[in-house]
Amino acid sequence: MLDSVLPDKDLTSQQQVVFEKILNFCQDNLAKNQKGVFQLNGDAGTGKSVILTKLFLTLEQDAKRDDSDLEGTNNYFLVNHPELLKVYQDNAGYYPELRKNRFLRPTTFINQMHKKNKSADIVVIDEAHLLLSESDNYNNFTQKNQLEEIIKLSKVVIFVYDERQVLKLKSYWKQNVIDELVSKTGVNYGKDTLKVQMRMKAPEDVINWIDDLTNDFKLDSIKITQSNHDYLGGIEGNYDFRVYQDAEKMYQALREMNSKYGQSRIVSTADYPSTLDGKKHYINEGNFHLPWDQYNYDSVTWAQKESTIDEIGSIYTVQGFDLNYVAVIMGPSVKYAGDGKIKIDVSEYEDQESFKNRHDNDVQDLDTVKQQIILNSMNVLLKRGIKGLFVYFHDGNIFDYLND
Repeated sequence: MLDSVLPDKDLTSQQQVVFEKILNFCQDNLAKNQKGVFQLNGDAGTGKSVILTKLFLTLEQDAKRDDSDLEGTNNYFLVNHPELLKVYQDNAGYYPELRKNRFLRPTTFINQMHKKNKSADIVVIDEAHLLLSESDNYNNFTQKNQLEEIIKLSKVVIFVYDERQVLKLKSYWKQNVIDELVSKTGVNYGKDTLKVQMRMKAPEDVINWIDDLTNDFKLDSIKITQSNHDYLGGIEGNYDFRVYQDAEKMYQALREMNSKYGQSRIVSTADYPSTLDGKKHYINEGNFHLPWDQYNYDSVTWAQKESTIDEIGSIYTVQGFDLNYVAVIMGPSVKYAGDGKIKIDVSEYEDQESFKNRHDNDVQDLDTVKQQIILNSMNVLLKRGIKGLFVYFHDGNIFDYLND
């Protein structure tokens, strides 16, 4: 998992072209003394973070070179995800050109710049879909929009964005919102998109099934030809894809994969009420009984800790991370609608913080957006596994349809 964001990781030919395009964008805008914003799009697992980390290492190396156009530049790397920030700060210790205090949460950067009355040259933002798009006193952000503030405080901003990974109303983004924001700032605006799935070593029909499920509610885009007593599916190409009828059997199979390959975890949609048992919140599905992930105060990320094989992860602990195997519980909010489709029951979703009302009345169809947030969380969870994906649906009618 750490290797996936190390800045000396080799790039594919497509990634190398995009990397050079962004690097040239930084150099050209600084040379012309003009503000620039570059947006890198891409689905989960397409390698956006790999490009960013290599870019930032190159920027910091050039900042220390006497013969570089970027000599002396003041650069920062931002990510609004505490677990990912731990990874980036830890990686910084392996490279003499990188400083841990240049890897910050966006609110920390914004408040520091305002307090010191300073600005940055180049700011790189990973997971920009997690930026706040309205003020949030709880997170000490008092301005209107984090992306807008960062653009104001920087000469060049490079950010990665995936509309399918927006997970909260207070960080609600659509492409037209970004376009309007960048347009009113009058900056030079560049874009590119990564399209090749790099994380999951899965055949196209598995990727398509995930996309159809989380985009169009469709279950029938994959033809499951293998079945046994415990699960449907099996090895698709070189990828281990299974749909289980029993959550406990899925979990035990995952433990076997964790013993064999390591870095395998079970995760769930946020559909289960808080039931305290020994001061922990548990998910119960038949014989399956396991606690939710606990707040991680350690410098080691949740997914790296061996003990977390006995916990259930969430989007807040695995978003942006690679796992060898992932087992996903699709909870009560995901129901069978008939005719080979699912439906989303927003009332069953327990992560009410993600639905916390925005202060501005700028979301036209709130119920549709809430459904999309749940679909986005499903997409994030389903695309964690490099070698394999196991899925369990709370609604047994979905398994029965796939087994028909």
